[in-house]
Amino acid sequence: MLRDPTGRRILRDRPRITSKSLDVEYLRSLPENTVGRTYVGWLDREGVSPDTRAQVRYIDDEECAYVMQRYRECHDFYHALCGLPVFREGEVALKAFEFANTLLPMTGLSITAALTLKKKERERFWKIYGPWAVENGLKSKEVINVYWEECLEKDVDELRTELGIEKPPDLRDIRRQEKERREAEKAAREAARQAVV
Repeated sequence: MLRDPTGRRILRDRPRITSKSLDVEYLRSLPENTVGRTYVGWLDREGVSPDTRAQVRYIDDEECAYVMQRYRECHDFYHALCGLPVFREGEVALKAFEFANTLLPMTGLSITAALTLKKKERERFWKIYGPWAVENGLKSKEVINVYWEECLEKDVDELRTELGIEKPPDLRDIRRQEKERREAEKAAREAARQAVV
C-alpha cells in the first residue's frame, strides 16, 4: 500500500467500512450499475452486512493491524466486483484471486479448501474459477489500494476496466442450470420407468 498513492492515502486516513460509515439506504438509492448499488445488492443477496467482519487481533503493529482490518472490510467489495457468492465454492475462487493479487499468505492457505469441495465444484474450480482467479489477480491492479468510499457512485464496469478485472462466469447461474439439468434427467428416467410399468 505504501508504494501506491491511493494506498498511502488510505493508510493516512484509515477509513473503516461499517454500517455506520456507509449509508446503506443511500447505496440502495444509487443507479443500478454503480459500485455502491452493486455492493449493497450483493450484501442483500448474500445476507451479510458491512459489520460481519471480526476485529483484527493479535497483531501488535498498528499499521499492519489496520491493513489487515481494511483487507477484511474490503473483502465483500471484492465479492461484489467479481460477482462471486459467499458459499464455499465462491469463497475459494475469491481467495485464489486475492492471493494472486495481494500475495497475503492467509489467502493462499485458504485455497486449500478447494480440496474439500464436492467433485463437480472441484472440477469447476480447476477448469474455470482457478484459472480466472490467477489470471485476473495477477494482471489487475491491487484491489487493497481501491478507496471504495470514493467510488461508490462510479459505474462498476468502468471500475472493473480500470482495475483490469474481468468477471468470471456467473457461478449461481451455472449451479442453477446444472440442477435443472439433473432434475430434468431424473424426471425423464421416472417417466421412462412409468412407461414400462
